[in-house]
Amino acid sequence: MNRMRASKDMWLWISGAALVIGLALATAGNRFAAFIIGIVFLNVLWTAGMNLLYGYTGLVSMMTAGVAGIGAYGTVKLFLDYGWSFWFAVPVSAVGAAAVGVILGLPALRLRGFYFVLSSLVIQVALTLVFIYFPQFTNGDTGITQIPRPGLWLPGFGAVDLTGPGFEIILGLLALAGVAVVYMIIRSRMGAFIIAIREDDLLAEELGIDVTRYKVMVFFISSLLMAVGGAFYAVYTGFISPRSFDVLMSMNIWLMVAFGGRGTIAGPIIGSAILVPIPFLLQELYQIKDIFYGSLIILVTVAMPAGVYGTILKWWRVRRQKQNTAVAPVAIKRMPAE
Repeated sequence: MNRMRASKDMWLWISGAALVIGLALATAGNRFAAFIIGIVFLNVLWTAGMNLLYGYTGLVSMMTAGVAGIGAYGTVKLFLDYGWSFWFAVPVSAVGAAAVGVILGLPALRLRGFYFVLSSLVIQVALTLVFIYFPQFTNGDTGITQIPRPGLWLPGFGAVDLTGPGFEIILGLLALAGVAVVYMIIRSRMGAFIIAIREDDLLAEELGIDVTRYKVMVFFISSLLMAVGGAFYAVYTGFISPRSFDVLMSMNIWLMVAFGGRGTIAGPIIGSAILVPIPFLLQELYQIKDIFYGSLIILVTVAMPAGVYGTILKWWRVRRQKQNTAVAPVAIKRMPAE
């Protein structure tokens, strides 16, 4: 059984990688469409981290954008000012940003419900102010412009300039890796523990689960994914500012998870794929863009409280249960008499 599941999972990830590469190559001739695909991939990575934190552990954090900003500014600083390789600057900055996120969020992790959300919101606002009022590191509200894309050295090909679909492929594979990390965690013993914490953290503590320890671990992994996404966002768009990583970004990431279906692997992917392109596709209709975006979110929230994928999954399970219930009496009638 385990071997069959591993084989099924392997083919699933291979299919996901093929889809990512196919999308990047299909949009290679249209840079506008390719850019949207790249931003969707980045948001899939961010929502994977938010889903682990919110969907599976039950922690609604509004400081995720600030952690992504630390990863972005740290990477750009090491990459441009100190001459580090981008591929070495990313993990160093991401681990540092995740550590800072845990240190700042550790007091809040002891809080529950609304108080945790409020505490994380205050931290997010404080991080945004730091990005604005320390221009020697961030260039203030003006932002950092003309951030170059990094090169990549491949055996047999030498240095490759990532100006075409190659960067979208890297972003897509990175997003797929983030989703895979969340999937493996949920399949593990740790996944069972954090889901128990989501359902009732007091009961989980009574059962001997170290609630604070697992919350810190989840917060660190989620922050790591956010920071990596922020680093790649900086070089992909070529521009970052404090407004790129404000509370609105945190809310949008949370909305994508809730819209697609929290606590599911596919839900945040669906939420990102639907919500991210809307502002780009409706940018000429700026009068109704925000109205349409908000109305769609309200409609799904009211009609599908479990999100798009969560509702489909629930409907499918109910349908299967009805089919099994209908088949059971027929099977009983056909049983031979003893």
